[in-house]
Amino acid sequence: MKYKTKMNDGIVGAIYLTSILLAVYVSMNWLYLAGAVAVLQIMSTFTGYCPVYFILDKVIPDNETAAAAKKV
Repeated sequence: MKYKTKMNDGIVGAIYLTSILLAVYVSMNWLYLAGAVAVLQIMSTFTGYCPVYFILDKVIPDNETAAAAKKV
């Protein structure tokens, strides 16, 4: 379970970083992506639903260990 939380944090952090870099080098409109991710993070606090974690649950079932997930 903790392994998926770390993956979730890494994916969300990568989305933030990518959004900021694209805003600096391409167009300021990419900041809307960072804003959307921030809104989803705030909403997940109240709803318990996170799209990234939902996808991770489908890709890596709970009965798998972190070592087995790394082999995939």
